[in-house]
Amino acid sequence: MNKTMLSILKVLDKSPDTITGSREISKQLTEYGVDLTERTVRYHLRILDERGYTEVFGKEGRKITEKGKEELNYAHVSEKVGFVISRIETLSYLTTLDLETMDGKIILNISYFPEDNLNKILKIMRKIFQSPYVMSDRLILRRGGEKIGDILIPEGKIGVGTVCSVTINGIFLKAGIPVSSKFGGVLEIDAGKASRFTSLISYEGSSVDPLEIFIRSKMTNVIGAVKNRSGKILASYREIPVVCIDEAKRLKQKIMERGIGGILLIGQPNSPLLGVPVGIDKAGMIIVGGLNPIAALEESGILTESKAMSTLYEYSQLRKL
Repeated sequence: MNKTMLSILKVLDKSPDTITGSREISKQLTEYGVDLTERTVRYHLRILDERGYTEVFGKEGRKITEKGKEELNYAHVSEKVGFVISRIETLSYLTTLDLETMDGKIILNISYFPEDNLNKILKIMRKIFQSPYVMSDRLILRRGGEKIGDILIPEGKIGVGTVCSVTINGIFLKAGIPVSSKFGGVLEIDAGKASRFTSLISYEGSSVDPLEIFIRSKMTNVIGAVKNRSGKILASYREIPVVCIDEAKRLKQKIMERGIGGILLIGQPNSPLLGVPVGIDKAGMIIVGGLNPIAALEESGILTESKAMSTLYEYSQLRKL
């Protein structure tokens, strides 16, 4: 796979359910620094067809195949280092939630689980949603074949959209407060209070969201944190400028009144927060992970599949569990 063919697959993967023609592909390739004529695009598409990465739909165009998606996942892994931080910055800018009307788009994590476990799953998730360890008391559920935003739920699965913690970045940015996402981690809870981070992964050096890694590695105890007030939850460490601390605290209170939580702690100027050092003229901020309800399902033996920062979605269309 060279850069050109990989870029073509990226264009097709942006709208995997839509047939895209060579003219549109040629136009969108400029976003990836590739300048090709329609004719040259068709030449590369024929190669992708032969390898099974794309599927032809007559003169209408192509769709990416499952094999193509898999290739896109694994090709040029080195190019994906820093992908997570780049996506955080992009989605923060695209968040449009208005705290006065509670209309606008927020960021969702999308997770799937087997349809036949729905009653058990709802029972487990309800307890987590009544705790301080969720971003919002709202979510969305969809059955297989339906969509959450632009994400199609696989047949035989239930899809759940939970508010992603990066939504906080977007809300703060809209209020004029820049937020730097530093680490995703596992946060120890002792007697109901945040105690220390037991694991941290830098967003800047990762090609996968760290919280997905911690869930798969069975490193959490969200149920214990809720039931016994001692356990391990997913959380992230961020920084804000010192001059914004007072405004950040006011904004934290305001979003809590609107049903969005997530901010556990805001640190002191130029002082470490739970042992994590901060940059010059910065203050630390700890935010709960939006995937904590899904971590609780994994702890209960229910196999899930999650993708953090999956899609933008209208907040007003979410419902309380």
